[in-house]
Amino acid sequence: MTFSEENYLKSIYHLTTSNDSEVSTNAIAEMMETKASSVTDMLKKLAEKDLVNYKKYQGVSLTENGKLAAKMIVRKHRLWEVFLVEKLNFSWDEVHDIAEQLEHIKSEQLINRLDDFLGNPTEDPHGDPIPDANGRIVKIEKHLLSELTENQTGICVGVKDTSSEFLQYLDKQGIALGSQIELLSKESFDLSVKIKIDGRELSISNKIASNLFVKLV
Repeated sequence: MTFSEENYLKSIYHLTTSNDSEVSTNAIAEMMETKASSVTDMLKKLAEKDLVNYKKYQGVSLTENGKLAAKMIVRKHRLWEVFLVEKLNFSWDEVHDIAEQLEHIKSEQLINRLDDFLGNPTEDPHGDPIPDANGRIVKIEKHLLSELTENQTGICVGVKDTSSEFLQYLDKQGIALGSQIELLSKESFDLSVKIKIDGRELSISNKIASNLFVKLV
């Protein structure tokens, strides 16, 4: 596959993971920041390779071959993110763009050795699951912080928004993976919440709370 084909597969995978259904050409075009006509041309190529199910004017889905190929791309991306953070001391807001380049390395042997070298991690620095060499994913029960009720407590296990701006905001507020967060109160007016984290109280907007995944404790 070309880099472009891999990027399309990964985008379709992420779109189908978030809504668990077929996705439209326009949704892919928006994610890829390209024209719908260009997406259509690529989908035809991927369909010929038995990587997607595609019919004109209907939704697009990945075939079993396509799902596995997409998971392997995601696997490489997330393993490289772990390597960059744990071994090269990059911060979690710096690694995405670099991993976008490294994910296209073809050597399966290299990636499997990288996996073993890192201790076979199941999550990347943002809390997203890492597929194993067979495409299996260990899923954990998680909720958005905004969904918690008063006095519920959770451990931060991931972020929905992985933009540099959001991750830098979390760093400033001292919110990181593994942080224990108690929801103290929720404002009915704007749904902003007051939380307790590491012994200190903090008020955050609904937008922030809606982008933090927690595991209930």
